[in-house]
Formats: sequence, structure tokens, C-alpha cells
Amino acid sequence: MILKSGKEILEKAKQNGYAVGAFNFSNLEQLKAILLACEEMKSDVIVQTSPSAIKYMGIDVVVPMVESIAKNLSISVCLNLDHGKDFDLVKQCIDMGYTNVMIDASDLPFEQNVELTKKCVDYAHEHNVSVEAELGSLKGVEDEVVAKESVYTNPKLAKEFVEKTGVDSLAVSIGTSHGAYKFKGESHLDIERLKEIKSQIDIPFVLHGASSVSDELKSMFIASGGEIGNAKGVSNQNLIESIKNGICKVNVDTDLRIAFTTGIRECLKDKTIFNPRDYLLKGMDMIKEEVKRKVGILNMK
Repeated sequence: MILKSGKEILEKAKQNGYAVGAFNFSNLEQLKAILLACEEMKSDVIVQTSPSAIKYMGIDVVVPMVESIAKNLSISVCLNLDHGKDFDLVKQCIDMGYTNVMIDASDLPFEQNVELTKKCVDYAHEHNVSVEAELGSLKGVEDEVVAKESVYTNPKLAKEFVEKTGVDSLAVSIGTSHGAYKFKGESHLDIERLKEIKSQIDIPFVLHGASSVSDELKSMFIASGGEIGNAKGVSNQNLIESIKNGICKVNVDTDLRIAFTTGIRECLKDKTIFNPRDYLLKGMDMIKEEVKRKVGILNMK
């Protein structure tokens, strides 16, 4: 098998005290930039597609596209379904060759979340695919994920949830949110809650909504002609603290969207350019630099 399971990659990270970047993509250019950046950093990686990205690309092309690039790399690559909301999509992705799937039933009552998650786990494990689930929920808007308020993960319920479902990794809600506008002031994560969850459960944890929306990235976006207002993401220090306390997978989407768009905007300032390869390559270069920055942080100990 060309692609590795999420469990294999995340257990290695858990044992060695670092986190793996999980980067969303919705086209070939984004995917290539992510994988080539991680190859340069010699870092295993999880690439993932949301349901809306699957609709955009067409599921038939996703796995062959990832495998065609991954087969020439020295690093381990996992393909993950991000925020799958129903069994049918989870099953479809498994059948097509995804090696990790996320079933996000966090908006359902606890017992219904358990029931749907367990159904997905049973099918996935029959096919040697690992499963991520979520308990608690993040506020914000990103693709199909829409929530007005955050519900923090309850440590005791998390233990019961993992025991009843057999999931391989758990997305926890400790203060992040989806989208670019995560915090009004300084970023803050509930590390004490994470420590309590870790004391109850011995599986890898996942941090969603973990883009940093750094001042440097914002400045470049604005200089290219964009407007991003008071966007604020997760600080590097918060990320490092969370990794020290059990986070093994860090989801990043917004930062790459900003970087890709910045590169394209900057290139198109030259009004003589009309070849898509010119501006798409510039967008790819920006994603590569952002991925390498993020991977460097995730590997800090």
C-alpha cells in the first residue's frame, strides 16, 4: 500500500512527542505544494479533504492524485476524510482508498454520536482504515462546518466515548475554532482540560482549527491587495503546549488558503501575466513556505 493509515503515523508521533500536520487541499496545486514541502522537511504528513472539497474535485480523482505523488516520496503519507458527517460518505471514502476517515457526529446527542461513530469504526477496521471522531464542538465556519458556540470536551465523557467506540484518535475541543477569526485578543487554549483528558485516555488527540493566521502572513495578504480585518489564530506557544500534552495531529486549512491566494494576487500584479501556470506556481511556493514553517513548529520538543 502506498498510503499509510492515520493510526500508524499518529502512534509514531505520540511515542516520540511531536505532532503531524494535517493539511487540507482542494486541487492538485495545493496537494503538490503540501507533499513537496513535507518531503523537503522529511516529515510524515496527513493530507485531507472536506466533503465540499470532494464535491469540488470529484472523489474518483482524489486517491489516484494523492498516490501518484506519494509513490515518489520517502515520507509516509495518509489520506484523510475531514469532517465526514454520515456513514455513506465514510464508507465511500474507505472503499475508494482513503486510509483514515473522520466521522464528525459531535453535533448529535452523546449516545447517537457513539452509535454512528461505532458503526463507522466497525466498517473502517474491517478494511484496515483508522478512524478519528470528535467529542465537543468548535465554533466558527469552514466549508460545511458551522457552529455558533463551542462546547468543550468533557474528560469523563471522552473516556466513555473512546471505550464504547474504539476510535483510533479523538478530536478535542479546548478553545480553537474554525476559520480565520478565532480570537479577539491573545489566543488561549484550555491546556488543563487537555491534561485531564490525557489522564483518562491513551490515544492520539487532534487539534482542529489550528491555523495561526500569523501577522507575517496577514501582512503579505494585505500587501497583495487582500482584506482580512482582525483575523487571529492559534499562537505558536499554544501549539507547542498542546503537543506536549497529547496533541498528535494538528489541522491546518485557513493558513494555506491565505498563502495560496496571496501568491496568486502578488503574481497577478504583473498585468502581462495570463498563463495559469505562472500564478499557480507562485501560489504553490507560498503554500510550501507556510507548510514548512508549520512543520518546524510541530516538531519542536
